[in-house]
Amino acid sequence: MAVTSQKTSSPGHTAGSLRRDVGFWGLLFVSLGSIIGSGWLLGALTAASLAGPASILTWVLAAAMLTVLALVHAELGAAYPFAGGTARFPGFAFGPLAGFSAGWMAWLQAVTIAPIEVEATLSYTDHIGWVKDHLTLLHTDGTLTNAGIAVASCFMLAFTAVNIVGVRLLAETNAVTVIWKTAVPLFTVVVLMTLAFHGSNFTAGGGFAPHGAHGVFAALPAGVVFALQGFEQAVQMAGEARNPQRDVSRAVIVATAIGTVVYILLEVAFIGALDPGHLLHGWANPIGEGDFGPYATLAIGAGAGWLAVMLYIDAVVSPAGTGLVYIATSSRLSYALGRQKSLPGGVTKVNRRGAPIASILLAFIMGEIAFLPFPSWQSLVGLVTSATAIMYAFAPVALHALRLRHPEQPRPYRLPAWRLLSPVAFVSANLLIYWSGYQAAWKLGLAMLIGLLLLAATRATTPAAERTALLVRASAWVWPWLGGLVVIGRFGRYGGSNTLPNWWDLLVVVAFGLAVYYGAVRLALSTEEVDKAVVAEGELDAAADPVTASTV
Repeated sequence: MAVTSQKTSSPGHTAGSLRRDVGFWGLLFVSLGSIIGSGWLLGALTAASLAGPASILTWVLAAAMLTVLALVHAELGAAYPFAGGTARFPGFAFGPLAGFSAGWMAWLQAVTIAPIEVEATLSYTDHIGWVKDHLTLLHTDGTLTNAGIAVASCFMLAFTAVNIVGVRLLAETNAVTVIWKTAVPLFTVVVLMTLAFHGSNFTAGGGFAPHGAHGVFAALPAGVVFALQGFEQAVQMAGEARNPQRDVSRAVIVATAIGTVVYILLEVAFIGALDPGHLLHGWANPIGEGDFGPYATLAIGAGAGWLAVMLYIDAVVSPAGTGLVYIATSSRLSYALGRQKSLPGGVTKVNRRGAPIASILLAFIMGEIAFLPFPSWQSLVGLVTSATAIMYAFAPVALHALRLRHPEQPRPYRLPAWRLLSPVAFVSANLLIYWSGYQAAWKLGLAMLIGLLLLAATRATTPAAERTALLVRASAWVWPWLGGLVVIGRFGRYGGSNTLPNWWDLLVVVAFGLAVYYGAVRLALSTEEVDKAVVAEGELDAAADPVTASTV
């Protein structure tokens, strides 16, 4: 028994439902706009500082790992086009408790990214022109001053206003910024490689890989994975797509491909444009002065001051565009969790334009909290990277379970060689979590405990007749998996005690990941239980949205 969707002749909308206004280009720009944000402005410098010229391999490795995860999400998003999909796929396969665990982690990373993008913008603008002379936006440790909090709040208010107006304005606004923020990095690559390219830089400062494989791996969570993540945004907004079965998978795949090419070219151009004199003593400070605006500094050094002006403008446009999208994403995730009775029902309220206004306002409040004196952009990136990897990891194991338990569900896009690539995707996510470091792992474990307490409180205040069974047995693998990763991190070399020998630590992560993966698949819900969960979601969406008619 499978749920399929038939589109009606025209998009409609009823009070209390999300609007289905977004086409392929809107979905593409949502994902691509998330991928190209502050990561391109700051990620290349951070990666080169840790890995030297071998940072190019870091981008290639990250792109390969995230591409496999993107293909997994492409299949799931097209087959199960519900808003906040990353919170729903694990729930279909492993029950509400697993669904909440994935959704809670997805929401935590999404709600944090918008303020991080704003902080990246302020990091650039705090050191230029009128702002430098009249305002101090950042303390020396990278945290926001009172003036910085005020300016950052204005950005958040603007993001919130666009989202409240509705998804169509969001898509149209985002489309304009994405075209700009994709063109500027590519133009920067051409200019820097034309005016200032030193081939000798790729073997300077200790050779191509001055810190070996460890440097390549350490650079992954220090800005590289953070930069490339975001492909799943089209999946999160599938509940507002006009033709999700056709468009979601295409948007995810195309956005990932474009983002990969852009970032690898940027790293090559960055390394080639560096002043060779700054590399005589290694890669600890390859740019010299100008750490807060590395590409602008290189442009000025190459005699292209006009490009530096364009880059400072882009330092506002690129992160702002990504922040705009992540306000939308986090609100759709909390909306999905509310629909599942995992969060208070108030987060499911939508306005007359079909925007989940309560969830949008919640995202704004959480963003404001993130502006308090917490660590700077670079420090937060590792934590967000780990949270994102945990969110991504639920998808491949859910795909495998749903292929076995729900084989009749129409799948407009199918992951090729899924029995091989699906476990590879899960292991890739586990490695990203490990490389993000022990500090990030245990903090996210604590955050998950807080989420479970919130779930318990929500269920305690929900009438018994409205509560769904948690189906704990099917999700019994989640906590041993997360706990195991924390333990491995404790004894690993990335923030741990370095007890596990080099390379053996990676073998332990891979073996542990595969054991969890196949154990989880065995624990998945039965075909009847999966059918019941998917049909319930389909009927709920059909009742609220006249655009789709579910047939069972």
